[in-house]
Formats: sequence, C-alpha cells, structure tokens
Amino acid sequence: MGENNINPNVLSFIGLANEYCMALSNVYETEKEEFVAEMLRLLPRIYITMSDVRAEELSDEEDYYNNFSSYVDEDYYESIRRGVESIMGEDDTFLETFEEDMKYSDTPIASSVAECLADIFQDLFNFVSLVKESEGEQTQEALAECKENFESYWAQTLCNVMRALNHIRYSSN
Repeated sequence: MGENNINPNVLSFIGLANEYCMALSNVYETEKEEFVAEMLRLLPRIYITMSDVRAEELSDEEDYYNNFSSYVDEDYYESIRRGVESIMGEDDTFLETFEEDMKYSDTPIASSVAECLADIFQDLFNFVSLVKESEGEQTQEALAECKENFESYWAQTLCNVMRALNHIRYSSN
C-alpha cells in the first residue's frame, strides 16, 4: 500500500501523531503553560481520530501484533518522561480515580502526567516510525496495532491526563 493509497483520515492521524511526538521531544524548549496548552489542543484530537478509525482502515492480517520492533528504548522513554516531569514540576502528580486498585484502596492513588504522556508517546512514536521506515507500506498494520493499544490501554490514560492538564491550565491562576 503506497502512501498515495492511504485514507485521508489516516494521513491526518499520522501528522497528528507526529506533531504530538515532536512536542514531547522538544519539551525542554517550551514553557509549562505553552506545553500544557499544546497537549490540551492535541490530545482530544488524537482521541477523536483514534476513536473514528474504522475497520476498513485497519489491516486484515491476523498476526500483525508483536511483529514490529519498538523504536522507543528504555533510555529514550525515560528522557521523554523526565523532560515532561521537569517542566511540570509539582504539577506532575495527580490523583487517579480510574485506577483499578482504587476499588480496594483506602488511600488515593497518585499518577504522573509525565508517565501518562510518555506512555502515549511510546505507542505513537512507534507508529510514526514504522510508517516512515516502511515508506507507507505497513501503515495499515501499524495503525491496527496502534488502535488495539489505544482501546486496551492508552485511551483511558489519555482521558485521565487531559483531566489533570485541564485542571492545571484553568485553576492555577
């Protein structure tokens, strides 16, 4: 599947995922308020776009999972996480209400904006990197894996971190 055959919605998602990854990669070059505003601009669009991915845009191959290498090693992940943590400062920690362990806990469960954003970054960076490396030939397979990860893991993470970022943006002045 060449790049010219890619659905326009998928092309839009590739650009959006790339923009998100660039924002996190360049976190040290921005101010906290600007970064929070950018995340609140990008994250809802990522959520909506992934939610709108239709079955016909996905690979019909059964065994695409785990066929792709990760482009984000532990050191790269940690550098992204630390960069966001550094810019967020004391606002990096927020109370997590949708954590499964909350059902059984008498104490609040803390979560990290940096870790949430880095988790999303890892999947989106792998997606964008695979599309670039394969020159668009594995776009459907990469999108299918990204969609599966979105549904099973990071959709909830994205919603939770948006809530925290919204609170930071609108209650800190």
